[in-house]
Amino acid sequence: MRVDRSDGKRLYRVSDAMHLLSMSRTVIYEQIRIGRLRSVTQGRTRLIPASAIADYIALLEQEARAAS
Repeated sequence: MRVDRSDGKRLYRVSDAMHLLSMSRTVIYEQIRIGRLRSVTQGRTRLIPASAIADYIALLEQEARAAS
């Protein structure tokens, strides 16, 4: 799964990830906390790599296939 990189971004703010994944801020931070969504910090800013978003989407797809 590839994240659309037409915007050239490799790191996304949490608000951007919320939009890309159609999830609330609370859910995003919970997924980070439990280790399902990787993130990095730069100063006080939490950033989510594009590769982490792609990996998370792949994980969700894998779980969906396993459940059916």
